[in-house]
Amino acid sequence: MNQANLRTQVTVKPANGGGGDTLIGVEDVAVFYNDFRAVKDVTFNVERNRVLALIGPSGCGKSTLLRCFNRMNDLIPGTRIEGSIVYDGQDLYGPDSDATEVRSRIGMVFQKPNPFPKSIYDNVAFGLKVNGYRGEIAEAVERSLRRAALWSEVKDRLKDSALTLSGGQQQRLCIARALAVEPDVVLMDEPCSALDPIATLAIEELIRELVAQYTIIIVTHNMQQAARVSDETAFLMVDDDRAGYLVEMGRTDQIFTNPQNERTEAYITGRFS
Repeated sequence: MNQANLRTQVTVKPANGGGGDTLIGVEDVAVFYNDFRAVKDVTFNVERNRVLALIGPSGCGKSTLLRCFNRMNDLIPGTRIEGSIVYDGQDLYGPDSDATEVRSRIGMVFQKPNPFPKSIYDNVAFGLKVNGYRGEIAEAVERSLRRAALWSEVKDRLKDSALTLSGGQQQRLCIARALAVEPDVVLMDEPCSALDPIATLAIEELIRELVAQYTIIIVTHNMQQAARVSDETAFLMVDDDRAGYLVEMGRTDQIFTNPQNERTEAYITGRFS
């Protein structure tokens, strides 16, 4: 990330034992919508080139927390963030941090496929043009579509409207669009919830391929999906004041087979939702 756009380095204490190659450090984060506290006291680390799944019941702040990582909550009036989120040693909410630069380094894929009403090619090229990309755009478009495992399906129809693609193809196109600007991190908010099982499997396989090059944080309500695609899992719940908080975080295999907190075990085994 452009060092001129972000604040000086901040030290964050290791969360959950530390010891990995930390890319993002979250410390004592709280999120407010006007006077309502949606998330409170969340602390953990996100390791580089790993998939972190955020799980928990509806309303526990998973998507709110996810949007903090690329400052999408800035677009919601009345939102306030407390605590610190440090990306690659830089404070994302420091006074010199540029939200546009943050979003170019930390991309996002939304719950429902949201291709622009443009051609397949122009969807992928859009972010490159907006960011003043100086390389060969056609090569970058092809590279991004290949990374999203979509090139072979669309290479002969790049001028067609993106809206002619199937739901699963549209979601992979949105992933290609996010990858085109060469982010370090890709955020995914329920990326398969609107897809059929075959398209869901394709996205899950793609996530496991992409993690070799990117750090991925995914919000999902699907426990099986979290178990299949993630390396670490963070379980959030909501307290009596409706504020989401972190109950437990650890390796996904440990969370799903030997959780340390009885609330995690109850949620994983379906005894409450």
